[in-house]
Amino acid sequence: MSIDHTLQMEMAGQRLMLGFDGIELNDDVKHIIGDIRAGGIILFKRNIETPDQVKALCESCQAYAESCGIPPLFISIDQEGGTVARLREPFTVFKGNPFIEMVDEASNFAVITAQELKSIGVNMNFAPVLDVVADQANSIMKDRAFRGNAEMVALLGTEVIRTFQKNGIMAVAKHFPGIGRTIKDSHFFLPELDIDLSVLKQSDLIPFMAAKNEGVTGIMLSHILYPRLDEKWPASLSPFIAGDLLRTQIGYDGLVMTDDLDMKAIEKDIEICIRQILTSGIDIALICHKGPNIDKAFHEITRLFLEDENLFLLGKKSVERILRIKQKYL
Repeated sequence: MSIDHTLQMEMAGQRLMLGFDGIELNDDVKHIIGDIRAGGIILFKRNIETPDQVKALCESCQAYAESCGIPPLFISIDQEGGTVARLREPFTVFKGNPFIEMVDEASNFAVITAQELKSIGVNMNFAPVLDVVADQANSIMKDRAFRGNAEMVALLGTEVIRTFQKNGIMAVAKHFPGIGRTIKDSHFFLPELDIDLSVLKQSDLIPFMAAKNEGVTGIMLSHILYPRLDEKWPASLSPFIAGDLLRTQIGYDGLVMTDDLDMKAIEKDIEICIRQILTSGIDIALICHKGPNIDKAFHEITRLFLEDENLFLLGKKSVERILRIKQKYL
């Protein structure tokens, strides 16, 4: 099959969500938008100084994408409230999910956060956390997750999703299929969760199924190894977890994305990660830091599209999904 090389590059870029250094439209940002043709960018504290500055940054990035003839960008952030909030004062500071106990509190957090994100040009929030925490003493997620059982997490989480999206902010639920039971931090290790699928279905998966029914824009996969589900690959690279479990069994047809591929849990060459991501039907790979992995990932996606017709056709489905969501929100 003959495939247009420009089309491959456009498709490859749409599959990437990328981080960068700096607080304005600099050469690095122009590279990831103009050369890599990135589908989206992610903002961290290092990119944020004032509301006016970050608004100017987002607007100039979108204008540059338009001038390069590529679709509008997903501009994403982690604004969960509490311990993970990239925007601090003068933005509203919330205490975080453990302190949200009622639906109206979840709604209040989401309304204000959506308004503030929209006001600066951010259109996607990597929230809510839908991990279920049973062990309050040791769970790595105890300071980031809603308190209570799976049904309570589902109730509060879907209210946040509904309110974000009603107010024009795409919500991304995380970290599928649930990391509330883990005690190690995947920023530094690859945690293992030796648990049966039937147990996950009775608890950890319930909020994600509710999120799917609520029409959540995206679901982020965890960097956790679930050996009883896939003994080789962590969730973020697993054909079974991303493909069979999330797409087929749960029936989710929104965006599926990895957590940051720069995290220590993923100590594999980026080329190996990219092949797994494409094979698993994952839509978006997150690379949150400036470095050689960004260019390597882009070239590897392009190469695989050229050499493997099945991956190209699978990739076409992902890009159609991405563009459908951009059409709806952007």
